[in-house]
Amino acid sequence: MAYILSLDQGTTSSRAILFDEAGTIAAVAQHEFQQYYPQAGWVEHDPMEILTSQMSCAVEALAKVGARPRDVAAIGITNQRETVIVWERATGRPIHPAIVWQDRRTASLCGALEQSGVGDTVSNKTGLVLDPYFSATKLQWILDNVPGARARAERGELAFGTVDTWLIWHLTSGQQHVTDVTNASRTLLYNIVKGAWDEELLRIFDIPASVLPEVAWSSEKVGEVTTTLALGGIPIAGIAGDQQAALFGQLCWNAGEAKNTYGTGCFLLQNIGTRFVRSKHKLITTLAASAQHRLEYALEGSIFIGGAVVQWLRDNLRLIGSSAEVEALAMGVPDAGGVVFVPAFVGLGAPHWDPHAGGLLIGLRRDTKPGHIARAALESIAFQVADVLEAVHSETGTPLGALRVDGGAAVNDLMMQFQADVLGVPVVRPRVTETTALGAAYLAGLAVGFWASPEELRAKREGDVRFEPRMSAEERTKRRAQWQRAVERSRSWSE
Repeated sequence: MAYILSLDQGTTSSRAILFDEAGTIAAVAQHEFQQYYPQAGWVEHDPMEILTSQMSCAVEALAKVGARPRDVAAIGITNQRETVIVWERATGRPIHPAIVWQDRRTASLCGALEQSGVGDTVSNKTGLVLDPYFSATKLQWILDNVPGARARAERGELAFGTVDTWLIWHLTSGQQHVTDVTNASRTLLYNIVKGAWDEELLRIFDIPASVLPEVAWSSEKVGEVTTTLALGGIPIAGIAGDQQAALFGQLCWNAGEAKNTYGTGCFLLQNIGTRFVRSKHKLITTLAASAQHRLEYALEGSIFIGGAVVQWLRDNLRLIGSSAEVEALAMGVPDAGGVVFVPAFVGLGAPHWDPHAGGLLIGLRRDTKPGHIARAALESIAFQVADVLEAVHSETGTPLGALRVDGGAAVNDLMMQFQADVLGVPVVRPRVTETTALGAAYLAGLAVGFWASPEELRAKREGDVRFEPRMSAEERTKRRAQWQRAVERSRSWSE
């Protein structure tokens, strides 16, 4: 049997998933790795641990089905985005721990750059904002703080990459120093309008061009594995950052199609087609993964507290013993009983971007029960997603036909139904919920002809669960207005 191997390198673990020709999972292997917090606000990984955990997963997944390299048509790679690694070209050894996307050590540097007046220039070229979240200031920090690093970089001795680039370098014995357009678009160094590294951006962030990888399309053969015997000779043919891979795996290939990933927070991406649009509502514009070898764009909105609100009910209020119990508790009441929950525990993300907002639980009465609070907590996730989608629609004017969903909380039928209700459009949950890994597999398989066309993939998609909106337009308007009033109260909390 033939397979596509997806390497899904995440923030806390590495996974490898084998997909068969039907797009179903044949085998999975997963290894967690250590997180390092050397100072407050700093988050680091050991690049060698990332590499070894990912390679051992890949070998283990093949062994589970008795597959050999000749049984694998291609490898697709998807990765935690924005995390920075710098290594020696001669030895492949990292010169510093990986600085993780969550790391905030360069906040003051970003603030100084904003004060210097370059913010609009950066946003007009990259679709991003000046924030430590993205790669450029992390890279600048390494070059400025590791002894001799800047001089070595200028001599061409060092290589930079996000995690995809680091893995490919080692899989190909240092022969391929490459990333794809989606990962490049998260660095603050790549001009997503022109589709190239940008000399002005390199000057702004003081980055020598010699450290940069080549940029490939997301669905393109970039090399073959040479270093790991159990994977030897397998083509590497798909690369995409995790959220863009999920967008592709959800079949959101046309303008107006959107997906939302429900994790600790939420990541919502909507495909906006082939024309760059800079957001007026504090969303991010990013490059989407495409099998068409052309620049395609997506608007992205980040929600800080998604599934984490359920953890809060479990750990802080102790209303439930496990996260899985929240749906049953919420279904014990017919509705939220007038309770509204704004989980602004760390401020509000898109589209508000208010770091001073405070969490708010309002509408409590004598007859309020734990079920009402649980239901309001679930509804708060759906309301936040609706706010981001409303901002996206105001940018593009493109109506949403349906919202595709994935992530841990997407298995909650009650919340998915409410999400459809407050949006007024269907919500579609795929049968295979590992859409990040599936997207990387699709990109790789299309590049090597494992699947003939995107249309073939659509035809193979079966078993998706569809939630149709049931709430009346009048009730939807009433509930959304009630939510917005609560949000404004949470935002005025610090005043």
